[in-house]
Amino acid sequence: MSNAETFTFQAETTQLLDMMIHALYTNKDIFLRELISNASDAIDKLRFEALTNAALLADGEEMEIRLEADKTARTLTIHDTGIGMNRDELINNLGTIAKSGTRALLDELQKEGKTAEGLGELIGRFGVGFYSAFMVADQVVVVTRRAGEDNAYQWESTGSGQYTLAPAERATRGTSITLKLKDVDQDGGIEDFTEEWVLSRIVKRYSDFVNYPIKHKVEREEIERDDQGQPKPDVQPTIVVEDKTLNSMKPIWTRPQSEVTEEELNEFYKHITHDWEAPMKTMTFKAEGRFEFQCLVFIPSRAPFDLHYYGADYGLQLYAQRVMIMEHCEDLLPRHFRFLKGVVDSADLPLNISRQRLQQDRHITQIRTWLVRRVLDALKAMQQDESEAYLKFWEQFGRVLKEGIGNDFDNKEALEALLMFPSSNDPEQLTTLQSYVDRMPEEQSDIYYLTGESRRAVENSPHLEAFQAKNYEVLYLVEPVDEIVAQSLFEFSGKKLQSVGKGAVQLGSDEEKEKAEQAIKEQTETYSNLMELIQSKLDEHVKEVRLSTRLTASPVCLVGSDFDYSPQLERLMRQGNLDAPKQKRIMELNPTHPILAKMQDQFTQDKEAAVLSDYAELLLGYGLIAEGSELHDPVKFTQLVGTLMEQGL
Repeated sequence: MSNAETFTFQAETTQLLDMMIHALYTNKDIFLRELISNASDAIDKLRFEALTNAALLADGEEMEIRLEADKTARTLTIHDTGIGMNRDELINNLGTIAKSGTRALLDELQKEGKTAEGLGELIGRFGVGFYSAFMVADQVVVVTRRAGEDNAYQWESTGSGQYTLAPAERATRGTSITLKLKDVDQDGGIEDFTEEWVLSRIVKRYSDFVNYPIKHKVEREEIERDDQGQPKPDVQPTIVVEDKTLNSMKPIWTRPQSEVTEEELNEFYKHITHDWEAPMKTMTFKAEGRFEFQCLVFIPSRAPFDLHYYGADYGLQLYAQRVMIMEHCEDLLPRHFRFLKGVVDSADLPLNISRQRLQQDRHITQIRTWLVRRVLDALKAMQQDESEAYLKFWEQFGRVLKEGIGNDFDNKEALEALLMFPSSNDPEQLTTLQSYVDRMPEEQSDIYYLTGESRRAVENSPHLEAFQAKNYEVLYLVEPVDEIVAQSLFEFSGKKLQSVGKGAVQLGSDEEKEKAEQAIKEQTETYSNLMELIQSKLDEHVKEVRLSTRLTASPVCLVGSDFDYSPQLERLMRQGNLDAPKQKRIMELNPTHPILAKMQDQFTQDKEAAVLSDYAELLLGYGLIAEGSELHDPVKFTQLVGTLMEQGL
């Protein structure tokens, strides 16, 4: 090619291509589904942009996908009349696979210990389906022209580490992808993709539901016959070339459910999401009455890599009268349902509705309200009737669903019932709030929880000692989003949620509480002067020193007032470069611990003893480390520990 520029793929891109070419799939016909799906997306995008720029359709080209096979040259070309690409889009979309998440994909493969054989489970989550063409082709050539522009370009690569880009000629908008096919290898999964029956079978299996005609030129013999319908002798048959449409084009969501197979639903899901795994769950909803619409919604089997990226696109595809008017309609679902995929089709929406009008349209509000409730009902049924499946769902998407506790007030009660947490009740199994309440002893009045950075850190916290002694269950809130839950969930089933790391603790029956309160009063009289001394030494960091009813084994813990931030939330705010107000903590001392008794003895002998100040610092450091917080003065703390170790030997 003249004027061709050569570009080099990034190292990880070459690594990924090598995996795809040599070891991705035994059944390699999946490549055609991916290329047809991309072509369909390109036409969808054209229709969407044409809603506000009708000039894009000025050339009058039909919206279609065309397969063209050349048996002699062993090539297969996939043509579409979609939006096309300009030079920059070619480089961004095809020249840099990292744009689609290659680095993240390879990191995920390494993290999960997967080799190339496991790539198929993950690749659909990272949007690199175009490159599946290299499984069956030695060379891929793309010629494209963007709608509304005059220039066309050609992209070409063998997948060996480089690609070329050059100006090209193309009369109309759209894209043509030509594959120089590898030799047929039945054992290796490479069929003869120039055969009409092979293409027809693949399209019927994977892409029958695509909204645009997938055409293929076929040849047939036309025989001239006499008046009796018999072939005329000595007249050679005429070869007629005609277009054959390979797909039905009937939207799958408009067909009766009884006529749609699970395989067809799975393939439709893969078509719209470019996922390579079947969905975890499929939900079909239909609303009838004054306002009618249909919904086909899927829960993916795995969370996509960008699920927690704030800027990632989400939302269902929105159709009006079977025409897609928005690829990612965020207004159809709240953000905590962003993991859902699928389509909503309404006959009552205008095709040319603007983004601003869409946000204000009462029909969209009605669909959103109705759809959210149906999804919540489906999840509740899944939780009750398919517990193992629900646990798998929660593992992938529970963290996202928790976000709704803080902002979806209309559905808060339904969301609360779906929550699951680890707890002290079982070292492995999660629990719902209702199950927790059902297990509560009769005298227990509150639901107890503790936040932290991990289960291991939380379950070894000294804050739990009195609760463990009473056999009271404690929920472990160990995900960052749990801080939102803790700030927003005040009660459940009439039971107040109470952090074991905040406020004072009174456990047991009324009689036990009264007895414990009397004991604390007597012990406070004994240690009051010592506690005043400790307070004066630590006044910069501690707002109160008091005796504890929550400690049974540890000498000290730090707690907050009822409305203080938790230590975990403070850490998260600092990590996010947010202004976290510095909070003074309450130091609770164990009145039955030998350390406090010996400090009291020392205080009685010499109120000015330097060792009392040292032990006050050590107790503060002990409390900070036990809750996972940073030491205020690590150097001083380690010096004091070193001195203590010397004295003990």
